[in-house]
Amino acid sequence: MNHFPDAPRVAMLSVHTSPLDQPGTGDAGGMNVYVAELSRALARRGAHVEIFTRATSSTQPETVRLDEHEPSILVRHVAAGPFGELDKNDLPGQLCTFAAGVLRTEAARSAGWYDVVHSHYWLSGQVGFLAAERWGVPLVHTAHTLAKVKNAALAPGDTPEPVGRVLGEEQVVAEADALVASTAEEAEVFISDYDAAPEAVHVVEPGVDLATFTPGERAAARARLGLPLDRPIVLFAGRLQPLKGPDVLVEALARLARTGEAPLLVVVGGPSGRPTAVRETEALATLLDVHEHLELRPAAPQAVLADYYRAADVVAMPSRSESFGLVAAEAQAAGTPVVAAAVGGLRSVVVDGVTGHLAPDHDPATWARLLARVLRDPGHRDTLAREAVARRERFAWDAAANQILKVYSLAAMRRRELAGV
Repeated sequence: MNHFPDAPRVAMLSVHTSPLDQPGTGDAGGMNVYVAELSRALARRGAHVEIFTRATSSTQPETVRLDEHEPSILVRHVAAGPFGELDKNDLPGQLCTFAAGVLRTEAARSAGWYDVVHSHYWLSGQVGFLAAERWGVPLVHTAHTLAKVKNAALAPGDTPEPVGRVLGEEQVVAEADALVASTAEEAEVFISDYDAAPEAVHVVEPGVDLATFTPGERAAARARLGLPLDRPIVLFAGRLQPLKGPDVLVEALARLARTGEAPLLVVVGGPSGRPTAVRETEALATLLDVHEHLELRPAAPQAVLADYYRAADVVAMPSRSESFGLVAAEAQAAGTPVVAAAVGGLRSVVVDGVTGHLAPDHDPATWARLLARVLRDPGHRDTLAREAVARRERFAWDAAANQILKVYSLAAMRRRELAGV
């Protein structure tokens, strides 16, 4: 019999990045959005969520509400290591201190306070299996990215993920009562590459804030953003790092410029991992003589990002690895077609030839051809946009939260069965 509560108290662990951070720079990206929106959707179903993340400033309050008017979701800033941003490769040395902070929080509550631990990324998973074991509750883990997948698709000159991360991920997979994969492909990686028990792996597609990412009038969005009304616009939204492939777009832009039909490439986001990433992108554009066709803008809040999607003719995602591809889902929900690399979750999010196009490689010539196909034919572009909007309800956080609650329950059952209870 399943005795898991319908409205659980969830310890949500996000060590290296906070749901309060601005996505699009540093280590903040789709995972921030995922943790925040999933927590909100769980709260709408009666769950109480406490999100534990590392404090990066002495001025941060120990506890703050994720949303001003939502008392069911708290963000707890745990002091672990020096204040300020730390490279992810330096964070494993702070996990013991972070875990101690999480355990102290529970110790100050009544026994059995948390019903489930849900960890995000392998660093949180390391803390999560300690907390779950101590509290006698199930551990549910969402990886977001996996080292073995990233290392198999490195950009030229990019640095491989360290062996310590690979081992850490294998440990978390072995300890977790349930693993949440964003796609069937990721589920298969858990099983084939990490030896996960098939019954422990559950596919739950992430959602999109459908109230924010809505279709809108392109000219009005461009006017609000100060973008030209009379030029085709290709949008890249996300962190500037080799994994995301911005270099591919700049080289494709150069090819289009040689034909006399260069669009404006708008890049919305900041550097991640390499502080010089923005300058490197600008330098490549200058070298290829397309600097005048490139506009770099800082990462934007969700409501403004929705306007960028509406303003664009097409959103481009030349990622070399992508566990899901939240930007593609958001763009399509806003009614903008996507040209994306045929990797990872992007193959599930973008319906090739229907809501956008999938590129079979990272050759700039391929990208120039696919982008031109959308930009040269407004009728084709509008057809893709209509189909994207028609499928937007597929990406609903409420549906994802319903499935996650079932995963929590199944994880609790599996934990009891393995314990012989």
